[in-house]
Amino acid sequence: MSDFNSFDMPSSSSSEKADAAELQRLLAVEQQKAQFQAQVHNFTDVCWDKCMDKPSTKLDSRTETCLVSCVERFIDTTLAITNRFSQMVQKGTH
Repeated sequence: MSDFNSFDMPSSSSSEKADAAELQRLLAVEQQKAQFQAQVHNFTDVCWDKCMDKPSTKLDSRTETCLVSCVERFIDTTLAITNRFSQMVQKGTH
């Protein structure tokens, strides 16, 4: 019985398999970048709406503090949720 790699690509060489693995790795990196950019866009929208009373040419200290706190809470919450889901998956409880 053959393994999946030889079944899927019977005439592929080891260099083609290495190229495919590298392509998959690069694709995963690009997907992570896209997810990160989406998260940045999301918390920018949320924190902007929460903290900006009136746009001006300069941030006042209250607005800057609000934006920093909002982003930090957003990141902390995202990490807590991610860690909790990771724990659930590891334990096998969905």
